[in-house]
Amino acid sequence: MYIIAVYDIGEKRVGKMLKLMRQYLNWIQNSVFEGEITEIQLKVLEAKAKAIMDYKTDSLIFFKSRTEQWLEKQVVGKEKSNLDVFL
Repeated sequence: MYIIAVYDIGEKRVGKMLKLMRQYLNWIQNSVFEGEITEIQLKVLEAKAKAIMDYKTDSLIFFKSRTEQWLEKQVVGKEKSNLDVFL
């Protein structure tokens, strides 16, 4: 499945969440990630994210789609992460 993840995390935890998200998804903008992920990987990611979060102040949203084809993406301005470049 294709996922877009958006989070709003307290300053003390934001570094941990960034590091976690980069293990599973591609960074596209501050606190926004996207990419293909399996259902199992998503459950693991969600469990690890919950361990970092403070439920009173933090939030994490997953937008799910069957594939990237079902999602139209329009970037206005400079795209933060170009996924076509591989090192």
